[in-house]
Amino acid sequence: MALDWLIRDNEIKDHDLFGDEFFGTEAPCTGYEKKPLVNPETGEIVEGLYTAWITLNNPAQYNSYTTEMVKGVTAGMHKASMDRGVMAIVFTAAGDKAFCTGGNTKEYAEYYSRRPLEYTQYMDLFAGMVDSILRARKPVICRCNGMRIAGGQEIGQAADFTVAADTASFGQAGTRHGSSPTGGSTDFLPWNLSMEQAMWQATANENWSAAKMERLGLITKAIAIKKNGKGEWVRDPRVITDKYVENGDLVYGEFKTGADFKAAKGELKNLTTDFSQLDAFIDKMAWTLTNTTMLCLMNTIESIRVKKKYFWDLLKNSQIYWLGANMNGEGFIGFNAFNTQKITGERTIDFIKYRQLLAKGQTFDDKLIEEVLAKPKE
Repeated sequence: MALDWLIRDNEIKDHDLFGDEFFGTEAPCTGYEKKPLVNPETGEIVEGLYTAWITLNNPAQYNSYTTEMVKGVTAGMHKASMDRGVMAIVFTAAGDKAFCTGGNTKEYAEYYSRRPLEYTQYMDLFAGMVDSILRARKPVICRCNGMRIAGGQEIGQAADFTVAADTASFGQAGTRHGSSPTGGSTDFLPWNLSMEQAMWQATANENWSAAKMERLGLITKAIAIKKNGKGEWVRDPRVITDKYVENGDLVYGEFKTGADFKAAKGELKNLTTDFSQLDAFIDKMAWTLTNTTMLCLMNTIESIRVKKKYFWDLLKNSQIYWLGANMNGEGFIGFNAFNTQKITGERTIDFIKYRQLLAKGQTFDDKLIEEVLAKPKE
């Protein structure tokens, strides 16, 4: 060969910054696993090629992320990025109830509230987690196995694709619990929705079904994961699947209300869970993405990601400090109200009383806090 005279170092280098100490198998933790790439047409395993599964494992608390779990996601995204054999990253969670409901409220209330510097440092870790998803060097597929709420909705939106169980629900919760969805949603939603729809989704804390999310183009696909006693696939019974207009509104994909919703919840409990269709679709996506040229694929993904990153990068640093300072105020009352709901029977503060006190110019002191928090049940 003409270039045989060149001196080359052929020892493969390790570019991973993190070790496996950030991953675990016992909840609460973040799991990391490599699964062989599968040809969906033949079912054959492809030698040497994989998908990396990063799993939020805290099902008892709806997969809310603790400080250590945040570190695990960041480490997992980097580890998968630096693994030459990984073709795609699957970001998911344990169980069938929730992908993630945001930060661990117990940890927020019992440790971070009224510790603004501590929460600022935590939020720096959170921002790093979002950054790690947005800068992953492989395509990131959010395998949304259940509720994707609050911070869970934010980290899920940071992924490149979402394939959801049709029983999943999506939305924000921050403004009811002393926070704001500035961990990504206020940046990402305006790219996907009209400004007014984004404003409402970020502020009203409505839960949207997977069917509605698919209809609005906010996720790639909603797939049935429930079967009845006959082994037949059943769509989420809580959701209206007929495409008709009622009072001028398209109701397809909306959750049922009142007695209909209550009855549908009872029906849902009698169904069994089977993720095979959803996982088969993810296998197909991973296979499709693998059958492309790697550099061109990632350049395309990065060219689209930069739109999501634009506003996120503009505001993320100032939000870290604001959220830290807020832990002395609304964050303190909001998270503690949620954390003491088993004691008080209420999960939120008394919003009307709070607004009345602010209207009177009441200082934000222990007296105000005492008045707006629910009292322990006798």
